Amino acid sequence: MSSTTTSSTPVSFEFFPPNTPVGTEKLKAVVQDLSVLNPHYFSVTYGAGGSTRDKTLSTVMDIARAGFEAAPHLSCVGSTRENIAEILATYRAQNIRRVVALRGDLPSGTATAGEFRYASELVAFIRETQGADWQIEVAAYPEYHPQQRYAAKDLQHFADKMAAGANSAITQFFFNPDAYFNFVDEVRKLGVTAPIVPGIMPFHNYARIAQFAARDGIEIPRWVALKMEGYMDDAASIRAFGLDVMTRVCERLIAGGAPGIHFYTLNQSGLTLELCKRLRLGQVS
Repeated sequence: MSSTTTSSTPVSFEFFPPNTPVGTEKLKAVVQDLSVLNPHYFSVTYGAGGSTRDKTLSTVMDIARAGFEAAPHLSCVGSTRENIAEILATYRAQNIRRVVALRGDLPSGTATAGEFRYASELVAFIRETQGADWQIEVAAYPEYHPQQRYAAKDLQHFADKMAAGANSAITQFFFNPDAYFNFVDEVRKLGVTAPIVPGIMPFHNYARIAQFAARDGIEIPRWVALKMEGYMDDAASIRAFGLDVMTRVCERLIAGGAPGIHFYTLNQSGLTLELCKRLRLGQVS
């Protein structure tokens, strides 16, 4: 496939910080594998209450040293303005100017949320203290935040984050494109004009993804779940079927005008590369 037939839809990829030296070396190889797609950036997650702070920084710096734009996640739960300012100063010194600003989860056994209650407060703090030269991404939930009982309140919280100074948003992963398009329509009515990039989770491991989906209130279509469960331990069939399902999801998103695709890679490159090849995203040949 030549670059002349590729889609103009930008791609970005998310990783988690590896826990071992072997994992670190494997991730460096994954970054190189995915770099052929000319990604907009690579993002790196941040553990509950900042539990992976140093590993996130280390992973971000590895990506930056390899010549690619890196976007660390930053969560405010359990944090103070002082330690958030310290983290931002570290990233600024390393010429990092893109961040994914999240409320985040409290670490197990922690009772207090810290000085920031909502991601909108973190976004406002970053914008006020760092100025206009930062690209701030925030999270969006097409099927609504699992801790929010009322859809209207969730939509307003999202609009508040954007109004506080966010540049764009990345959605939680989903399998129903209609949920994404409906969410975009609803927040446009609230005055949000910024890009909202759909987040896509390839079926790396069905049992694991089903667990994530159940935890976060994400609907896996019943026919997909039944078919996946029917394959049992047939890894080749699960892989092939999962790729077909996600290809169709992405095709609908791109046809509907999605401003990009953000892939949750789980630190693997194979399925994401294959999806991008099918979709003519990036520079895969």
